[in-house]
Amino acid sequence: MTTDENGAPVDPSKLEENLAKIEALSQRLVAALSHQRQVAPSLQGPSPELYAKAAAAYWQEMMSNPSKIFEQQVSYWGKTLKHYIDSGQQLAHGKLQPPEDASGTDPRFSSPLWQTHPYFNYIKQQYLFSSQAIGNAVEELDGMEPGDKKRLEYFSKQIVDLMSPTNFLATNPEALERAVETDGQSLVDGLENLVKDLEDHHGDFVVNLADKDAFKVGGNIGTTEGEVVFRNRMFELIQYAPATDKQYATPLIIFPPWINKFYILDLKPQNSLIKWITEQGYTLFVVSWVNPDAGYRETGMSDYIEEGYLTALNEVKAITGEKKVNVIGYCIAGTTLALTLSLLKQRGDDTVKSATFFTTLTDFSDQGEVGVFLTDDFVDGIEAEVTEKGYLDSFYMSRTFSYLRSNDLIYRPAIRSYMMGETPPAFDLLYWNGDSTNLPAKMSVEYLRKLCQEDQLAKGEIELCDARLSLSDIDVPVCAIACETDHIAAWKASYRGVRQMGSKDKTFILSESGHIAGIVNPPSKKKYGHYTNPDMPAEPEDWQEAAEYNEGSWWPRWESWLRKRSGKQVAARQPGDSSHPALAKAPGTYVIAAK
Repeated sequence: MTTDENGAPVDPSKLEENLAKIEALSQRLVAALSHQRQVAPSLQGPSPELYAKAAAAYWQEMMSNPSKIFEQQVSYWGKTLKHYIDSGQQLAHGKLQPPEDASGTDPRFSSPLWQTHPYFNYIKQQYLFSSQAIGNAVEELDGMEPGDKKRLEYFSKQIVDLMSPTNFLATNPEALERAVETDGQSLVDGLENLVKDLEDHHGDFVVNLADKDAFKVGGNIGTTEGEVVFRNRMFELIQYAPATDKQYATPLIIFPPWINKFYILDLKPQNSLIKWITEQGYTLFVVSWVNPDAGYRETGMSDYIEEGYLTALNEVKAITGEKKVNVIGYCIAGTTLALTLSLLKQRGDDTVKSATFFTTLTDFSDQGEVGVFLTDDFVDGIEAEVTEKGYLDSFYMSRTFSYLRSNDLIYRPAIRSYMMGETPPAFDLLYWNGDSTNLPAKMSVEYLRKLCQEDQLAKGEIELCDARLSLSDIDVPVCAIACETDHIAAWKASYRGVRQMGSKDKTFILSESGHIAGIVNPPSKKKYGHYTNPDMPAEPEDWQEAAEYNEGSWWPRWESWLRKRSGKQVAARQPGDSSHPALAKAPGTYVIAAK
């Protein structure tokens, strides 16, 4: 029996087995990478013009204010050199411990070895010194337009985050420790996870954030009972079964964003907004959008309004016999709801009784964090891509949103999966996050150009459905819910858009947390609170300063608002009618259709 240096038995067959696995996995890795898509340089990063502007501004500053540059350099070199000397003195005195570490807390460096081991602590501190120096140099750089400066700060941070020592096996103590503990099995498992991810995404590097085998839409998520009662080329209309004996007369339709799938609002029963709404006594319909392919090349925003929103409104009225409907729009679907409401006003159609907006931008003068991707270099690249393919592949939107939170959605999951060899968690929200959708070519360009870049809706200049649409046309009662740390739809921009709406009955609620967690916030969890203020002053900062903080979810407060606009109670309605037979069980077929 072979033993190691400590006399412990070593099983050579285990080593041989792992070597065989590595050989097989390496072959699969090469095969998977051979299918990797060729991404245009314009979609890989900002144009060289941004870096040219930064370089010109830096050299101009060196010429006009050299003392500022020298001060930055002296500060950086002083810290790094002092740390090097302190570390050397510790070793010279036989102390195998790091010098004083005042770097503070950083979730990337949570392992105790980053604090106690002299080698890893040295690497960590030097990296943080360099990170701080780069950040300070960019922040203090003058001579650039604010938009360019913001983009430079963002992409510089992306490079700095990428180079973190935690992202490399040789400088990650947790991964190395795990490899030793498992006799290298963790590295074999990690390689297997990497290969599987590449195979799942046709050679594209996309980290699977959740165990894909743990969930099935319509099986253990998206399970609220209901029926598809209408279908056209744009959407399936789901009517949910009643959960009460009586329901409010005015039906409610949810228009979810077509950038993602609707079941974010119907994950598990305990955090399902859809289920909760039915339990409050509402006749609830939800639109499940089609996942478009190249056949939808010429489908634009007008088609989403005419064949989506207006058709859904008419079908719901026909099914329920009601003349008025309450509506909800989430994210981009809220933006398009605002366009639809303006169009209805101009056509003299009073179908909509009240409108609720979830994390919706209608004023794009402040594009938030996602604005770094909304300049011509990226949008030109997207336009070229969709002109060729006919649609914007879900890969691009998913990657963009992931890089807005790269440490949380790319690097840490990659470390756990590929270095530590861990199986992705069975987490419903992360499963949904990876189940993204394509976008039609024409719609993508219209949205990016007319709304995001040119802010035509807030300016009252956008022309769709043979009409010029404006926020001032929206005169129905409005309730808007924004989220405090939303990195996609900044709450202050959302607030400014609501203020421009013509309605005299406006309610604005600010939830704690972000774009998803702030909305999917059931009362039972008692997790995130919300802010309210009946007044709507000109500036969002003034609204927030005078707002009252309320414990718990905003759901009950909004439901109280909706109830007052939902009419009397009637006998509970079963899904469909004689002219709208059940076409499929909820969650329908569009939500699970292959890409």
